[in-house]
Amino acid sequence: MDNLVKVHGSGGYDSDFSDDDGQGEPSERALKRKHEEEILQKPFQKGRHSKIAHSSFHSDEVDREESRSRRAHLISMNAFERHKKFVGDYILYYGGQMADFRRSTAKDKRDLDVLRENHRFLWRDEDEEDMTWEKELAKRYYDKLFKEYCIADLSRYKENKFGFRWRTENEVVSGKGQFQCGNKHCEKEDGLKSWEVNFAYVEHGEKRNALVKLRLCPECSFKLNYHHKRKEVKTKTKAERVSEENQKPLESKKRKKRLRSSSDSKKHKHKKHRDRSTSSSGSESQNSDKERDAGDEPEDQSEADHWRGPAPAVEEKSREEEFDEYFEDMFL
Repeated sequence: MDNLVKVHGSGGYDSDFSDDDGQGEPSERALKRKHEEEILQKPFQKGRHSKIAHSSFHSDEVDREESRSRRAHLISMNAFERHKKFVGDYILYYGGQMADFRRSTAKDKRDLDVLRENHRFLWRDEDEEDMTWEKELAKRYYDKLFKEYCIADLSRYKENKFGFRWRTENEVVSGKGQFQCGNKHCEKEDGLKSWEVNFAYVEHGEKRNALVKLRLCPECSFKLNYHHKRKEVKTKTKAERVSEENQKPLESKKRKKRLRSSSDSKKHKHKKHRDRSTSSSGSESQNSDKERDAGDEPEDQSEADHWRGPAPAVEEKSREEEFDEYFEDMFL
């Protein structure tokens, strides 16, 4: 006990385990312990005695959290519910009556109502004049339609009344109207025939006509032709298409020959009438006849010219022409 406690002259007691050296300064052991604590302290660890935040900081955090929750609540509401909430808050804070904010809903229109009022089966240049936002909406919807085949409503075929509309993207993907019957209430895929129909309709008080194509099964084809026969579109064979292509240049040559012969005959008549009084009219007419015959000789001998030289070079078809020829059978 005598080794642990020392009595100083001042009457106080001291211990070897105390952190004070008796003069109010920390001892070496206390400094060493503090140094060890600083070494062992982690970088993200706070001190033992942290400062207390001010009350304004707490109130700011509460306001920020409240505004965040209010914003999330407003975003979750639709436009009409948000409008009602703002009107209710206005009446609550500024006073007033709910009757002042009531309005008639008779003039409210949906996008579908706007499309029905401004839709057109075919848009012309005259229809795009004085465009409003309603017409632009209907035109934008029209541009998204596929205008190759039509979908028909044949429910009133006995009254000779038909309804036609263009196909949507989903119908094109599913093959409705092309590989499936184009009748609105039919889904048959066998024995489809293509028809051309002159569709006469009244749109915005104006009578219009449009030639449309339709693919129908035999039963629906009977309904379409109940009153009078429509024009059926048939696929042409490759031989028929080749013969038509070969006939086009022959027809153009014959047309040119007729035009040239008619112009030569007119010139000959005019020349003969002008030189009738002169003595040399006979010789000139003979010369003109010889020239005309000489000009016609190469055309008469065109068949023999095929054996006089090498065969003409065949023009190769481009990729676009090959695709067009391939799709001719699909789009009748």
